[in-house]
Amino acid sequence: MDPGLGESVVCRASARRALGAALALVRSAGLQPSHHEDKTMTSLPPGVLPAPHPAQGWTAPGFEYVARVFASQLASGEEVGAGFTVYHRGTCVVDLWGGQADVASQRPWGSDTRLVLFSVTKALAAMALHLLAEDALLVWDAPVADYWPGFAAAGKGRITVRTLVNHRGGLAALDAPVRLRDCLEPGRSQRVLRALERQAPAWEPEQGQGYHALTFGLYVDELFRRIAGEDMGAFLRRRLLEPLRSDVWLGTPPAYDLLFATLYPPPTLWRLRQMVRAMSVDPDSTEARVARDLPKKGSLTRRAFSRPSAGAGGLAEYNALPVRRSCFPSASATGSAHGLARAFLPFALGGEVEGKRYFSEASLEPLMRRQGWSERDSVLQKPLGWSQGFLKEERHLFCPNPSSFGHSGMGGALGWCDPSQGVALGYVMNRMDWRVRSPRCVALCRALYECEPLR
Repeated sequence: MDPGLGESVVCRASARRALGAALALVRSAGLQPSHHEDKTMTSLPPGVLPAPHPAQGWTAPGFEYVARVFASQLASGEEVGAGFTVYHRGTCVVDLWGGQADVASQRPWGSDTRLVLFSVTKALAAMALHLLAEDALLVWDAPVADYWPGFAAAGKGRITVRTLVNHRGGLAALDAPVRLRDCLEPGRSQRVLRALERQAPAWEPEQGQGYHALTFGLYVDELFRRIAGEDMGAFLRRRLLEPLRSDVWLGTPPAYDLLFATLYPPPTLWRLRQMVRAMSVDPDSTEARVARDLPKKGSLTRRAFSRPSAGAGGLAEYNALPVRRSCFPSASATGSAHGLARAFLPFALGGEVEGKRYFSEASLEPLMRRQGWSERDSVLQKPLGWSQGFLKEERHLFCPNPSSFGHSGMGGALGWCDPSQGVALGYVMNRMDWRVRSPRCVALCRALYECEPLR
């Protein structure tokens, strides 16, 4: 068996019954898993082309190449199960899925199969803040302490909202020994709040950049609650995700539990061997730089990914029920590839989707530019930046157009948009890649832009 696939006690027949029960539960609760729930290949939208075996789904004419790449990744075993969806100028042009949601039971990946999105969640948090700014409740260049007075402690008084969400406030790590469970249980919220307020920045505001891998969500969640007075997940569902018919949730209800795929992170020893190999084969690669920095006691890379600590469960804890139920804006959102693509539609289309305006065009224009950039981020050890909470990447990775933005997630998940061409896309998979950027994800994005309609 391939590394990390593990064992399962669920048989194939019971998995099918469980999926049927899950869908029935969702319908009875009035919750829709997605706008294309329980879709099969018995019928296709008119004028589209079926995906090549072993992939399922379809593409619009002109997008066949990306379907071939997706199918080849499934056929080669690079993917266990995955989904990839693309909208172009408001129309779905790529809707692909395939492989297995669970290896032991051989449960197939369906059009609505979902997973935790890891750091793609940060893009959802940025969307929530943008809605507050649209309502004139938040000013990007105001000090965070204007909304949260306790934040000013320990030399943080001059850090603005923009500086914080662009990972330039020096708050990538926590000194206090905070655990993931502390961030999920309401009774422990004061412990987390004290740790956030007492934390001193590692550099002067705007004088450095380091990815706030886990602390981002803690600071942004507290800021959001103090302004909006409500849970970020409920706010996003009401204001954005439900009107868009997106199945993405931040705080996923029980009705969706049996639609989740099994997560397959790379085994620790195998991942370490790959990192050691990277140091010898390509010593200046991103992975080699991370591999050299991660073992160093006190390094920012190590500290940024170690607190809050997930405990003995490691990465698998993020796809477990406590995290999925929670509003942890660093890494707890869940969804399908299709739902993720729909969440980005307003940002790809100038703020308006199907006659409903979500954002003014003027409010989205600053996202087209790099507001912060580092040729070597202090945590991820590569060139990248952010604009009001959204990731800005190197042009050779996800999109050739510099106005594009979104966020990637650990292991390879991606939510992205390209306003210059009206593209919104979502990619979700259950075999996590060990590298900072998944080659499978990059290959799909490059194949997309090789397709004639986007050339």
